[in-house]
Amino acid sequence: MKNIFKINGIEFGGEKLPIIAGPCVIESRDHILYMAEEIKKITDKNNLPLIFKSSFDKGNRSSHSSFRGPGIQEGLKILEDVKQAFNILLTTDIHSADQANPVAEIVDIIQIPAFLCRQSDIISAAVKTRKTINVKKGQFMAPWDVKNIVEKVDKENGDKLLLTERGSSFGYNNLVSDMTSIPIMQDFGVPVIFDATHSVQRPGGLGKITGGAREFIPTLAKAAVAAGCNGVFMEVHDNPKNAKSDASTQWPIKKLDDLLNSIKRIKDAIL
Repeated sequence: MKNIFKINGIEFGGEKLPIIAGPCVIESRDHILYMAEEIKKITDKNNLPLIFKSSFDKGNRSSHSSFRGPGIQEGLKILEDVKQAFNILLTTDIHSADQANPVAEIVDIIQIPAFLCRQSDIISAAVKTRKTINVKKGQFMAPWDVKNIVEKVDKENGDKLLLTERGSSFGYNNLVSDMTSIPIMQDFGVPVIFDATHSVQRPGGLGKITGGAREFIPTLAKAAVAAGCNGVFMEVHDNPKNAKSDASTQWPIKKLDDLLNSIKRIKDAIL
């Protein structure tokens, strides 16, 4: 396994701090193109590498009545339009093994959702595409237990793996972030990303939808960078309160510049 590697010129595990950012779910083609353009302007301004993220299907929504997205066929076409328009790296998540190959044709990093991080068939299918994969540590999992995930990837001869810390369950409807999980997982020889937005969720806390505490996103993002994370993941929206998914935890794009500037200064200070 490699603890430092590049994906189309973007280095993970090195001195730069890659940012994985975008709306939680594809709400429309026009909205995604707008968000990609605006986020890229802000990351470019702060000299931070960008991997644009959005989901084509939210298969793990709390309620059957919640918006899920456009689906794989239309969603991948929209993501391909983003790549062609702005020449940026892409990531999105898969929810079954059969989605790995079509997704790999478009994106640069395949994301395995936290709820599915132990699903061996999904991990195997993703690794076999030879793309970089990003496995989000389940809220139910101790950081030292991700060694089993690393070994699964290694068994399939995968050599480009990211692990993402996104909080741990703390009783009912609550998460906490243990920053010691970052160096613990890094000790397995892989770069570790910190998910600053899902870490402030209150899972199921609003009944049919997930709640959250958006105001703590900067606190956790800064703490994670100070703890030495190798990148920051955050979902970003131009109108979070009216977002079709994760409305309580997406970061407002109007505040993104200030937040990225803050974490970049922390990153520069600890180099």
